[in-house]
Amino acid sequence: MRVNEKPLHQYPWYLRPFFWNQKRKYKQILKPGLLWARVPPLFATVALLYGALDRKRSPLSPVLRSLITVRVSQINWCRFCVDINASLLLKRSGSMEKVTALENWKESELFDDREKVVLEYTEAITYSDRQVSEDLMTRVRQFFNEDEVVELTGLIAFQNLSSKFNSALDVPPQGFCQIPAVSN
Repeated sequence: MRVNEKPLHQYPWYLRPFFWNQKRKYKQILKPGLLWARVPPLFATVALLYGALDRKRSPLSPVLRSLITVRVSQINWCRFCVDINASLLLKRSGSMEKVTALENWKESELFDDREKVVLEYTEAITYSDRQVSEDLMTRVRQFFNEDEVVELTGLIAFQNLSSKFNSALDVPPQGFCQIPAVSN
């Protein structure tokens, strides 16, 4: 990593419950959390935003949310994000096939029309040399109302923030999901 985490006892006491929860949920503390927590207001803001986007009552299905987060992570070369998000996709979808086929989703029959439109939208937002066309937005609106489009766009933007942060700081995978290396 390009920035070191601090010893746990040096973080503010009010952030320690977050770390305890990560250890309970993931069996280890997540390295990005320790990096964001170097600046406690940033950590709190990012944690709240993530919680809002990954809530149980989200209009976006858990599998769809995971497809988005893995694909954005692949594009942004975030090894940590691919690792943790692919493990969540595996858990949510119950199949390693979608995890391994995601990089080549356009050619795969594993993804339905809704998922393919979302993945196309995800790539249009994530790749800096692309834009969201009116045609693409029309196809997105066939599956999502305006509130859902905002939430979908927010999730893609958040995952870009997260994966670019982790990629820039070279956060390593933590062994959540062993999948083949990705190539763009």
